[in-house]
Amino acid sequence: FFHLQKKRRAATARRQHLKSAMLQLAVTEIEKEAAAKEQEKQNYLAEHCPPLSLPGSMQELQELCKKLHAKIDSVDEERYDTEVKLQKTNKELEDLSQKLFDLRGKFKRPPLRRVRMSADAMLRALLGSKH
Repeated sequence: FFHLQKKRRAATARRQHLKSAMLQLAVTEIEKEAAAKEQEKQNYLAEHCPPLSLPGSMQELQELCKKLHAKIDSVDEERYDTEVKLQKTNKELEDLSQKLFDLRGKFKRPPLRRVRMSADAMLRALLGSKH
């Protein structure tokens, strides 16, 4: 009896140890992922957003503001065009899926019934009145 209890305790302790080791490993992996994400973000910002150097004179500041406004306008136009394309594509997709649904719904096969027909009637139905 004591032998089984000792064995169970050892298995439980081992399980707890493995759990804690796995949790430690997961924590370090999550920290690594967060650091990699932050580094990737910094690299992207450094590549796409050059550091802002504010000029000293009022005229240069106004020029900078005009450039920024022009960039904002062009980005807004691109965003609007992309939204319109997306809406158009979604509408086409809806129309096509509706057509598909309609086509599927229209051609339901009726349940076929057996019809007793003589050989003469069958030949008349196939060949028309020539028979």
